[in-house]
Amino acid sequence: MNPTPPLTKTRRKFLKLLGASPVIAGSSMLAGGLANLLHAALPEDKHFLGWLENLQQQGDAVISSPDQALDVMDFEPAARKAIPPAHWGYLATGVDDDATVRANRDGYSRVQIRARRLVDVTTIDTSRTIFGTKWETPIVLSPVGSQKAFHADGELGVARAAKTKGHLIMLSTVTTASIEDVIAARGGPVWQQLYPTNVWEVGRAIVKRAEAAGAPAIVLTVDLQEGSNRETLFRSQQVDKRQCSLCHGSASLFPHGKQTASSASGGIAQILSRKPMFDGIDVSKVTNLLASSLNWDFVKRLRDTVTVKLLIKGIVTREDAQLAVEHGVDGLVVSNHGGRAEETLRPTIESLPEVLEAVGGKVPVILDGGVRRGTDVFKALALGATAIGFGRPHCWGLGAFGQAGVEAVLEIYRRELRTIMRQAGTTSVEKITRDYVVPRPS
Repeated sequence: MNPTPPLTKTRRKFLKLLGASPVIAGSSMLAGGLANLLHAALPEDKHFLGWLENLQQQGDAVISSPDQALDVMDFEPAARKAIPPAHWGYLATGVDDDATVRANRDGYSRVQIRARRLVDVTTIDTSRTIFGTKWETPIVLSPVGSQKAFHADGELGVARAAKTKGHLIMLSTVTTASIEDVIAARGGPVWQQLYPTNVWEVGRAIVKRAEAAGAPAIVLTVDLQEGSNRETLFRSQQVDKRQCSLCHGSASLFPHGKQTASSASGGIAQILSRKPMFDGIDVSKVTNLLASSLNWDFVKRLRDTVTVKLLIKGIVTREDAQLAVEHGVDGLVVSNHGGRAEETLRPTIESLPEVLEAVGGKVPVILDGGVRRGTDVFKALALGATAIGFGRPHCWGLGAFGQAGVEAVLEIYRRELRTIMRQAGTTSVEKITRDYVVPRPS
């Protein structure tokens, strides 16, 4: 008698399929529970449920070239395979349980698209004008630090890809390439994101360097306080067997098992001294990227100093949006740092409406956080965002295949946006309005 009835084998096969899911695999708790369930599995008939086994094998496949990707999520496992564990942890991590990272993504599932019919969609215009500059697309590359940690091409490869595809870049303060080199690779200006540090003179020096290089906008980040508990990063550091001190010295922005940047062995000043944007700047008194004393008086002081456009990144409420406009800020970025700052569980797509209501069209509002599909871009535009940014996906492309991977990621987003614009009957970005979206019934 066969000791394993077909129903039992079916259940085990299904559990294995679930175990191959990137959603399950991304959760150590769920993946561990499945491993325990499968540990005692008996030998199975290979001819039984062959279609399910074939499906599992397809799910296990990792793309080996950019042209094999069907959507941007295909780049995530390829990048994870190529990037060292600690570096992957830095890219992937949220805070605490990573729940806000997931919430950002899930928020888009609560918005439905109302598609119109019988519209001539032969010509689709995806261009968007921001501060008088016309861009081919409303899709922006959000700031991500230390991109050479993912691939040798680093920020320069991303800049060259953005040049090829016509995208705006926000450049991180903690890059592994200078703004001058990035602008040269991009063939045009980029916006400079700003971590002002706790020392005014340091932040001001970065602003003036960026302005001199030709940056038309400074983007002040305000949502990353000291104490960002990045457990996924810390767990990844535990399994990375490399001698990281050979590259990083004795200091780390997020030291293993600790939660504060200023407590890093060797100090944050040692880290910043290796970053190109801090070349020639005295960072000996810097103890944090973002001073805990930062307030609206600082914004006023910065507004008086910055001669180009000034945006604030990290605004998620109507109260702060109103204050930003009152303090003369030129634009906002609705962002929760990709779920890397605090565990609020509130997706940025759900913060967007109240911020837009507060500014009343006085300044452009850009959104980032969880954007993984062209339909996500469409939904954010329909709700009123001026443009949409993302960080992790273009770094997945970079980590997996360098510049070619970034170009492929950007092309997929652009293709998907054009597709949903045609399907919904919107022939230009300006025609994507709130009439085209409704909340999903609860």
